[in-house]
Amino acid sequence: TKEEKEERKKKVHQHDTKNHHHQYTMGISRDSLHKRRATGGKLKPWRKARKHELGRQPANTKLAASKDVRQVRCRGGNIKFRALRLSDGNFSWGSENVTRKARIVDVVYNATNNELLRTKTLVKSAVVAVDAAPFRAWYAQHYGKKIGVKERAGQLTESEDINDVKRSKNVQSKLDGRNKGHEVKKNVKSQFQSGRLFALITSRPGQCGRADGYILEGKELDFYVKKMQKKKHAAAEAAAAKASGA
Repeated sequence: TKEEKEERKKKVHQHDTKNHHHQYTMGISRDSLHKRRATGGKLKPWRKARKHELGRQPANTKLAASKDVRQVRCRGGNIKFRALRLSDGNFSWGSENVTRKARIVDVVYNATNNELLRTKTLVKSAVVAVDAAPFRAWYAQHYGKKIGVKERAGQLTESEDINDVKRSKNVQSKLDGRNKGHEVKKNVKSQFQSGRLFALITSRPGQCGRADGYILEGKELDFYVKKMQKKKHAAAEAAAAKASGA
């Protein structure tokens, strides 16, 4: 009937007005049509968006006690591994040519954004503190010595040598050969005393589902330590200024 038709029209109209905002939601795109020309001129979009230009929400991988990695089906049937939470990774000690799985303790520096540092977000090139125990155990087995022995007034509190283990002459000669002329840099040794090592993440947790990297050493370590101290000092000054103002 005529009345029923009018009611239907009203319902359809109400439904359209409710979902009106859905018609204009924009997707995440990685195209360059919205950018200007190299000369600075505006470029009018001459075609619509393409599937290969799509983007997805950032993973924002968090440091957590448990691990959570999701699979994302991508263009061409390829699979990406989107890590939402991670707790550990494989880290290599370059000067010693050894890699060990280590627990990530904390995110200590991020050059991109302080917010990523506050939320403990794991991204590529973030500086993290990892547990030194796996590397300490390897060092003791490989060199027959302890590393990270604490000092008091410039003197070691205990001997670095491990003498309570029986070794054959062949093994002992191997260890002597390894220790001859071998020395770990002072800035790395001091980190073993605290039980944490600074490392840089080189993988992309949101793409491969892993947080792997390498232990910082030498001038690179000095650079990041300086940056961290500078940031800490600035934060302390800001807190002091806020307290005095209040």
